[in-house]
Amino acid sequence: MSIYGGALAIAILIAASAVFVTRAALRVTQTARRFSFHSLRRQHSVNAWILFSLAALLFGCAVWLPSYGVMWVYVYFPPSPTPTLTPTITPTPTITPTPTITLTPTITKTPSIAETTTPFVPIAIESLFVGVLTPNPDALFTAIQFSTEFDGVNPINPKTEFTLPIQTMYGGFDYNNVMPGVQWTALWYRDGKLICYQTEPWKEEWSTGGIGGYTECANPIGGWAVGHYEAQLFMAYEWKVVGRFVVVENLSIPPTASSTLTP
Repeated sequence: MSIYGGALAIAILIAASAVFVTRAALRVTQTARRFSFHSLRRQHSVNAWILFSLAALLFGCAVWLPSYGVMWVYVYFPPSPTPTLTPTITPTPTITPTPTITLTPTITKTPSIAETTTPFVPIAIESLFVGVLTPNPDALFTAIQFSTEFDGVNPINPKTEFTLPIQTMYGGFDYNNVMPGVQWTALWYRDGKLICYQTEPWKEEWSTGGIGGYTECANPIGGWAVGHYEAQLFMAYEWKVVGRFVVVENLSIPPTASSTLTP
């Protein structure tokens, strides 16, 4: 059982206890009304208010524990690895595409930022951080697989070379030992220029490990064009993995014929 699951179970037990205490307080209140002596009624009324206060405190604990208590526990007890993913297994694409077109000599690859320096988060992106900035050092990510189609869990027919036109590009990956609440970022580059990004805290429902993680780029700066692309993944400021692909012209589309007037 995960830390979040244990906290939720304890919160349910506390809420149930609060219900029983509330019922006991109501019974004491009803009993007090039947006494003729003022001192006995007063004593039972005091006991009833004590029970009501205890019930309110228990209800408050039941609400606080899964909402804020879990984050406090994560600070001192990082979540343990889940068995949903073995870090030593690196998924390999099952289909190796055969290139159908050859890049023309006019296309020359420009070295990207990541090929000359260690990937880093730009200052403009850092200003958008709102999550925890201390990630689990044991967090792992598999190689990014790219595709223009995504079934909700994995990219469909991933490859490293694509032809125009493109609507949306997906980068899928698996992960493990990721702490909820930590800021994660995906940066997309074309020929060394930032064209797309995602940054937000890692959500509780994504769990600490599993399959189906992905980043997407639908409206890059300047649109989709011929060039060399790469996607970089970060946990807070720590670079985790990078993936690359190429976009080329669709040479299978015949050129539009133009007519020339003869004098």
